[in-house]
Amino acid sequence: MALSGRHILLAYQKRWVDDTSPVKVWVASRQIGKSFSISFEAVVEALGDKCDNLILSSSERQSKEVMMKVMQHLRVLKALAPGILDQLERESRTEVMLPNRSRIISLPSSPSTVRGFSGNVYLDEFAFHSDSREIWRAMYPTITRGYKVRVTSTPNGKQNMFYELCTAPEGAASKHRTTIYDAKADGLDVDIEKLKEGVRDPEAWAQEYECQFIDEATAFLTHEMISSAEDDKATLEMAPETLGRRPELYLGVDIGRKHDLTVFWLLEKVGDVFWTRMVRELRGAPFAAQRELLYDLIEFSSIRRICIDATGIGAQLAEEAADRFGSRVEPVAFTAPVKEDMATTTRRCFEDRRVRIPASREIREDLHSVKRVVTRAGNTRFDAERSRDGHADRFWALALSLTAGSSVTVPVEYSSVVSRGLRFGAGRGW
Repeated sequence: MALSGRHILLAYQKRWVDDTSPVKVWVASRQIGKSFSISFEAVVEALGDKCDNLILSSSERQSKEVMMKVMQHLRVLKALAPGILDQLERESRTEVMLPNRSRIISLPSSPSTVRGFSGNVYLDEFAFHSDSREIWRAMYPTITRGYKVRVTSTPNGKQNMFYELCTAPEGAASKHRTTIYDAKADGLDVDIEKLKEGVRDPEAWAQEYECQFIDEATAFLTHEMISSAEDDKATLEMAPETLGRRPELYLGVDIGRKHDLTVFWLLEKVGDVFWTRMVRELRGAPFAAQRELLYDLIEFSSIRRICIDATGIGAQLAEEAADRFGSRVEPVAFTAPVKEDMATTTRRCFEDRRVRIPASREIREDLHSVKRVVTRAGNTRFDAERSRDGHADRFWALALSLTAGSSVTVPVEYSSVVSRGLRFGAGRGW
């Protein structure tokens, strides 16, 4: 049927919806309406011949947002074409059935979800799906039964199935590409310079808005590792009253003052998996305020172990906390061997999928910013470019927290500032 609602689409969205190829792939900038477009197309398909349409997103939160867009399209079409959608057969948070018995289902992605499904499949932000290759292998046989596959995403490095689809030989799929500049030329109302200023990261801008696949050869944590650890159940904040009821909490604190952030990263160990329960960031906060937050967290919670950056300006705060709270607090000086041990522990947790983090662009880019560099002398160094968003402060706070909760013993070199006439020697460990 002709769908009059197409007038709400911009030119690049219309080109996508009008492409009826069996398989099509769209590499697209952020914030240009990808999910809006594929949810619209799913409605178009569902209003035609009876068929099932499955939309898979990278997380439960995103799948719910896509279903909200589906319902928005249906409400608009109901108003534009009375009689077609007077009554939906069934509606839930994950599924809607139209009067012709077609279904639109929106779920978080997994290979088991798509295996055996018969219908059109839409992979939203596919570069951020965990197990993207397994999902593709499980889903692809649907094409042999005459159904369609639609794949959209912003680039997310090169170590995923989306990159392979975008760089496959011509003819394997119909390909679309829309940068933020293309979208603006086609009528998207966006202030590119203001948006670019807000991103403040040339690499992130190139990948997320200019659709460039950034080579991750020097990235210590790849985008795929980071994406696979993102989970809606990981949280940025935790209610204070619940802190005392959690048996295995571990805290890492990376200290900053004027140029860098101070980051508190709180993990809860459930089984053998570390779940993020809080990420608190302080910018330009006086040490008194940092001390107050730290002491409150320790006094009013059941945190088992706290690792605090005791390098430079963090030394005094770390020592004072250790004096007050005893062996629960471990000051950690960031020497090269200690940083390598902590970074290795962190990477191992990501590789083994033993850590869960919130889905956040700031966290994602911070974790990805760390590069492992081997100098000409053969020494290993972990570097990150300093920006207004910090200097990999979130990465090191998480590394400290994972070190606090890890059974792996790492050497801790600690030299205190002079306090009350006492000085502790180096090599203090656990």
